[in-house]
Amino acid sequence: MHAYLEFERPIAELEGKIVELRKLAEEDPAMQIDTEVGRLQSRADGMIKDIYAKLTPWQKVQVARHPGRPHFSDYSRQLFDEFTPLAGDRSFGDDHAIIAALARFRGKAVAVIGHEKGNDTKTRLKHNFGMAMPEGYRKAERLFEMANRFGLPVISLVDTSGAYAGVAAEERGQSEAIARSTQACLNLRVPFVSTIIGEGGSGGALAIATANRVFMLEHSIYSVISPEGCASILWRKPEKAQDAAAAMKITAQDCLNLKVIDGIVPEPIGGAHRAPEETILNVGEQIARALAEMDRIPGDQLRRERREKYLEMGRNLTV
Repeated sequence: MHAYLEFERPIAELEGKIVELRKLAEEDPAMQIDTEVGRLQSRADGMIKDIYAKLTPWQKVQVARHPGRPHFSDYSRQLFDEFTPLAGDRSFGDDHAIIAALARFRGKAVAVIGHEKGNDTKTRLKHNFGMAMPEGYRKAERLFEMANRFGLPVISLVDTSGAYAGVAAEERGQSEAIARSTQACLNLRVPFVSTIIGEGGSGGALAIATANRVFMLEHSIYSVISPEGCASILWRKPEKAQDAAAAMKITAQDCLNLKVIDGIVPEPIGGAHRAPEETILNVGEQIARALAEMDRIPGDQLRRERREKYLEMGRNLTV
């Protein structure tokens, strides 16, 4: 059983009844429950479809943060072969919120980078909940330079509420590290595909997502600040986060309309947390198509088009 979100309570009640019936049937094999279970399951499936077809921006924030969504480590296991992680920034240390690696994607050598949030208390603490320190972005810069040198396409998977904002991070040059990582993205002369798989928070996300093709999972979010942070600044009331989520245009559908991203990867009905393997396969197919589109484009043209893409985005969003 996965964790239910607040708005999924009606679904939880129906699925709870199904579980109870199956337990009773285990205790008394003579019980005939198939018809009733089928009826309840049909109602639950219809309810999931209806609820997820009309999620509010705030509900999408909750889905994007769902602990059961597949994380970077899940994608790396299913999509990549010969996955060889790189450690350290050659300056301070190794950051575990950002994982960088060389790997093979469908037989092709690639450079892979992404945020890892962790999936239980121990791993969340190890990966700092996906919030990278400066050394994480300097590790990213190392990977981008290596990809350029050896002509490796870059694949990034973004899932962070933002870069770590603590004193230690600022002392070690957080803003400078993010800026240099973003600059390294823009300087790449290889195909670069990025996918927002959960949260895409601020510069912490952009530093590894300034790509030729940027996609978002259907219920992911991409924002300059968290809804809670925005509400605290504008209204000085964190409870206004729902209003902030709607006003900020942070859903995949909003970002596509604003031309901030290039496409939306559909999620299974009920969200990625209900069918992680299917979600990962969908993302893999989208990445494969995008890389195939850019396969024969010269490096200088890829670099020029990427830079122009973000300059044009800035012009459009400031009008």
